[in-house]
Amino acid sequence: MNIQKNTQWVLWLILLTMPYWITPLGGYTDLATRLLVIGLAAMATNLLVGHSGVNSFGHAAYFGLGAYATGLTLKYFMPSTPAALVIGTLVGTLGGMLIGYLIVRLRGIYFSLATIAFGQVFYFIAFRWNAVTGGDNGLRGFQRLPIDLGFMKLDITTSLAFYYIVLAVLAVCAWAMAGILRSPFGHTMQAIRENERRAQFLGIPVNRHIWIAYTISCFFVSIAGSLYALLNNFASPHDLDWTQSGDFVLMAVIGGMRSFWGPLLGAAIFVVAQDYLSGITEDWMFFVGLIFVVVVLLLPRGIAGLFQRRAS
Repeated sequence: MNIQKNTQWVLWLILLTMPYWITPLGGYTDLATRLLVIGLAAMATNLLVGHSGVNSFGHAAYFGLGAYATGLTLKYFMPSTPAALVIGTLVGTLGGMLIGYLIVRLRGIYFSLATIAFGQVFYFIAFRWNAVTGGDNGLRGFQRLPIDLGFMKLDITTSLAFYYIVLAVLAVCAWAMAGILRSPFGHTMQAIRENERRAQFLGIPVNRHIWIAYTISCFFVSIAGSLYALLNNFASPHDLDWTQSGDFVLMAVIGGMRSFWGPLLGAAIFVVAQDYLSGITEDWMFFVGLIFVVVVLLLPRGIAGLFQRRAS
């Protein structure tokens, strides 16, 4: 237990100081922010896939809904960053709640294919609705604005300030997700993951629990999508594509699906590899795939599982 606490302290120290040491290593502050945002999305996806045992390949739909709703709010309705963040989160969560209700009775490959199918519906809407979403060119013409707290204005237009805002949101979301996993509901979801039939025999309403878990997961991934739009001042149809969903799952697998912080580690590897290797070769995804294959063959519990094994 002490080792785990010490590891978490080290992790937070790394995250708190990352803008200052990533630049000398050839990185930049927005790259560190993107790592946090994508890491949050991977952790949110893993909340369902890793801890509940339900395979979803459509979470990019709610990531993208959050991004587009945030951008549209800032561009057309309300020049307020907090309002845009709230609306983006609500739109993505409501979308997940609705789709989850429609597919919750499916299992296995049928559930996975349904998540992809519904996700692609949102993708093609964003891709084709040029007048509103910008189509293939994406949604532009908005930017994050300073937050007026009444007694002071918080300028988040600078990269460094926005990094710490995102880090604060990640901390709150991580605290909430950890609390959910420690709760009776979290233990019930893990029971469903281990043996769904036995959970049904014990009288657990499995479909209802999966629907709630799906909605909660979509809530957190929508927050990540809203932050992603604010980071880039841009929303793209790619944010809704099923390949983005696959990336979230891939990050969770690389980092460790049974580990709480594993998806963040997997996201760090993916984001850094994408940023550095894409400047060297167009086939950068080959190297990420190679890492994935090595992890699956040699480290079935992910890279975080390797550290846990050493700690024990």
